[in-house]
Amino acid sequence: MFNLKIEKSPAPLWVKLLLPIFAVIITMIITSIFSYISNIDPLETFRYLLVAPLSSRVSTIEIFVKSTPLILTGAAVIFAFKAGYWNIGAEGQFYAGAIVAAWLGQILVGFPVWLSITLMVLGGFIGGMLWALPSAFLKVNLNVDEVVTTLLMNTIVLFFISYLLNGPWRDPISFWPQSPTLLENTQFFKLLPNSRLHFGFIIAVFTMLIIWFILNKTPFGLKMRAAGLGKDAAEFAGIKVNKTIFITALVSGGIAGLAGLGEVAGIHYHLIEALSGNAGYTGIIVATLGGLNPIGGTFAALFIGLIDTGAQTVSRYLGVPIYLGDVIQSILLLVTLAIFLLQNYRIKRS
Repeated sequence: MFNLKIEKSPAPLWVKLLLPIFAVIITMIITSIFSYISNIDPLETFRYLLVAPLSSRVSTIEIFVKSTPLILTGAAVIFAFKAGYWNIGAEGQFYAGAIVAAWLGQILVGFPVWLSITLMVLGGFIGGMLWALPSAFLKVNLNVDEVVTTLLMNTIVLFFISYLLNGPWRDPISFWPQSPTLLENTQFFKLLPNSRLHFGFIIAVFTMLIIWFILNKTPFGLKMRAAGLGKDAAEFAGIKVNKTIFITALVSGGIAGLAGLGEVAGIHYHLIEALSGNAGYTGIIVATLGGLNPIGGTFAALFIGLIDTGAQTVSRYLGVPIYLGDVIQSILLLVTLAIFLLQNYRIKRS
């Protein structure tokens, strides 16, 4: 006779590296079950979802376009989560950066392009940072749960944008609820001809590299990771945990603001209400699937971009609702969270 019991035991490194792959495989198995129930060939679904987008130049470039804001929101979430600050407000910080970008895009008349773009980048970062400030302040001074405050800030900014676009910022020419078009000297240049891939992609990749360097090669990154692993132990070691978390929260918000900047200055050239496509919330999936690692987060964002692009292809050829991509992302988040939780436990026979 023997008994089975669950005990806490961290998984070895090689298992942790394979966990994202396991999560993707399990997600695809679950998705194939839904496809079969809907009388759709699962193999055809996956062919149009994962292979077809890579078969042409246009759709391949579009993957990088859709991944650009996700890399930045994923970086924002990774940076915050590493310090134990649970920033759920990347969506609101995204829009705050977009608001500042839309404002600067109207007033930088006569500025040279290089200076205009520099000011736009700084403005987008500061906009997201300022929107993260109230939640960070409440966290370090009053110990108010940042999950609640950052989530509420998302709703506030949406109402504020609705006021702007239906009031003082309504397009004076078309009277459509969108801000006036940005000045040409404030618009991001395209990286490839006849494509939507813009300068924001370079900003996104460069930001992820900076995040990796800070987390792994700087004293501040060590303080962040120590605070994330255990605040009491970090304070005992002499680390000013509240100061570290406060700075981390502001930087995280600034990074999310850059994502909003990129969508305004690189894609739409004006502010609209449906700008993000839930990029701020998808950043949580990117960060989780990437194992809170900047390099892993970059590949996770590209994978989500592939799914988003492939969902349009599946809808076009198989008649599947375009929301298939959202369903897959939701399943992927739940599966990934479950796997990363279970990695610290094992079943033992005694």
